[in-house]
This record gives sequence, structure tokens and C-alpha cells, in this order.
Amino acid sequence: MSGIRLGVVGYGGRISGMIQGVFREIAADLQVTAIVDPDEAGVRARLDAAAAGRGWARDGGGVADDVVFHRDVDAMIKDGHLDALAVGTRCNFHTPIAVRAAQHSLPLFLEKPVAVDMKQAKALETAFEGSSCKAVVSFPLRVSPLCELARQYIEEGAVGDPVHVAATNYVPYGTVYWEAAYRDYDVTHGLFLQKATHDFDYLMYLMGQPIVRVAATATRGHIYGGDKPAGLRCSACDEVGECLESPQNRRHNSSGGSTADHLCLFSVDCGEGHRLNEDASSALLEFADGSHGMYTQVFFARRDAGTRGANVSGYLGSVSFDWYTDELKRVRHHAPFSAVEKASGVASHFGGDLELARDFVALVENGAAPRTPIETGIQSVYACLAAKQSAEKGRFVDVRLVGQV
Repeated sequence: MSGIRLGVVGYGGRISGMIQGVFREIAADLQVTAIVDPDEAGVRARLDAAAAGRGWARDGGGVADDVVFHRDVDAMIKDGHLDALAVGTRCNFHTPIAVRAAQHSLPLFLEKPVAVDMKQAKALETAFEGSSCKAVVSFPLRVSPLCELARQYIEEGAVGDPVHVAATNYVPYGTVYWEAAYRDYDVTHGLFLQKATHDFDYLMYLMGQPIVRVAATATRGHIYGGDKPAGLRCSACDEVGECLESPQNRRHNSSGGSTADHLCLFSVDCGEGHRLNEDASSALLEFADGSHGMYTQVFFARRDAGTRGANVSGYLGSVSFDWYTDELKRVRHHAPFSAVEKASGVASHFGGDLELARDFVALVENGAAPRTPIETGIQSVYACLAAKQSAEKGRFVDVRLVGQV
């Protein structure tokens, strides 16, 4: 098969980057032929700029002239003569679009989180029961080479039966969750759903078990959020000299984040109470076989403090890895041997995005079963919703399982 005709709902930065990058790295002749997006002018400009960068610009017109914009996903599927569909809308629209896609048989690439509340998650599960639509959920961590290697060692008995896992995610770019659209709670519904959905998925993959019970806690308002005026930007603030988040201080301190004029991280726009993104949050996780683990995500880390990975242990040994150092360590508990393996190369999402592209193209061209099907996205959402509820209620919460009546 050649010339994959792709329809896109919500042509945002993430899906645009996937298409212009790893999708076309795997299928060079893939073409976006139909789009649903309210910002048609902005999308056309982005398409033409990307095409010009690849040397595809034509005399007398832009490449985006070949793309047809549709009013909604149903019209696009009906009239677009598509081979596949990709969804890159804001998070709260993932479920409504995917529910419509489930009524058709087009292969689907669906961004995470696949749902933002229990009503959406149940509706999504119902929609895909018996559906001929197969989806690749955007979970690059699970399919990254480092995670795959860790899973291989665990399957080969490197730890014996996995009994415990400790996972951390110290995010060195966490300011984005207070100075960009991610701070809009109505869109993201908090950072368990926005960030931990990746991690809960790969932890269930490594342990070979679903998460069945969660106890979680969250710390909010100690660092970000506050009472600065709504709509405040650095360019209009009289505290830029001393504020560590001002563009000039970020440049001076090499502390990361946008060095352009940006929204204030300490304004009322960031939200309040449970509608304010957490500075840090943690969860105690119980798996179906009684094994357990813990996960912590921290959003105020900077520079070399960034780390993301896990340590899986059993009676026979431990397997640990960190995506930021690209290293995996295996320790034999009952023999005087340890080993460190170093991954090579630099790729988006630690190489996982390229693997997602391979799965998506294989699904489109050959009907190959994806490694991150819709069930993984839904199960991760159920675990994240339990963590979110636990942090709000201060108690253990059972996790709904896919297929549960």
C-alpha cells in the first residue's frame, strides 16, 4: 500500500510533530488530505511552513491547498476517502471524537488521555465493544526501547516474580502546566490524567498486572498558582527583576521554560483547590496479584534534577532504568554480578514515538495489532481517575477494570 491518506481532527502541535516527523519517517508518502479544526487559517499556514521546510512548496500555491477542511468528523469520514484517522484535539475532546470514530473501521491514532472523567471513559469503552475500529493510543513510554528491554528481562526471569516497583517522574519542564493551556482544568482535569496516564500504563506493562487499588496524595499551591491578576504576563509585571520565572532570569539561570513573554505562573488563572494543578503528587499502587508499588511526579524540578523511570524488584533481582540517562541496570540478588546497559541515540519520547509510528503504519497497511490498543488507554484512565479521587477523598479507591460490569 502506498500514499496513506490521513484525516486529522485537531491539527495541534503534538499531532503535527508526529506527522511531520516519525509518521513520515516510516511512511514517506503519507499525506494529510482532510482536517477538522476551527483554526483553518492557522493550520494552513502551519502546513505550508512545514512543507516549505521539506522542499515541497509549489509555484502559485501552497501545499495546504490540497487539504480539504470539513465541518465535523462525520462529514470528513463520509467524504474524505481516508485510509486512517488521527486525533490531536484538546484532551476533553478525545473521547467524543473517538466515540464517533468507533462507528467506522478506519485505523485510529488517538492522543492521551483518551478520556478525562468516568462518564467519558465508560462511554469510550462501550463505543469500542464490538467495534471494527482499531486504535493506536499515544503511549510512547510503553513501547520505548528501554522499557521494552526492561520488560524482556523481567519476562526472562531476571527478578523472579515481580513483587514491587518504585517509579519517579521529576519533570524539568513542568512550568508548562501553569503558563500554557495545560493549566486549564476543564481541558486537562489535573496532572494524574495529563502526565501519570503514561506512567501508570508502562508500570502495568512491566508488572504484567492491572492496577486494582490506589491511595494517592497531592500538594497544590505551595509553589505555583496564587493571587496575581488574571491575564498577567511578564511584560506587564513590575516583579520581573526578582521573579525566578521571568524570561530574563530563566535565561540567566539556564533554568528552562519559555524565555519569551509568557503568562504568570502565580496568577488566579491557574485555578484553586482541586482545580489547580499539583506541584507534586504521589500514588501507592496495588496490582491484581497483590504486588504493589509507588509512583511520584514532581513538577518543579529543573535542569539535571529531571529523571523518569522505575525499579522493578523480586526475590531474584532488580531491573531499573532511567530514560533521562538512557541506562538500564540489572542486579542479581544471589550472585556477585550486576550489569549496566546504555542506550544510544536521541529520539522523541525516548524513541517511543518512532515505535508508535511503526505500529500505526503497520495497522493501516497490514491490519497489524498495535501494542497500545484502546483498552490500554481506557485502563490507564481508570487508574488515573482512582488516583485523582483518592487524593481528593483521602482514602484508598478501587480501580475500575476494562470489561467490568
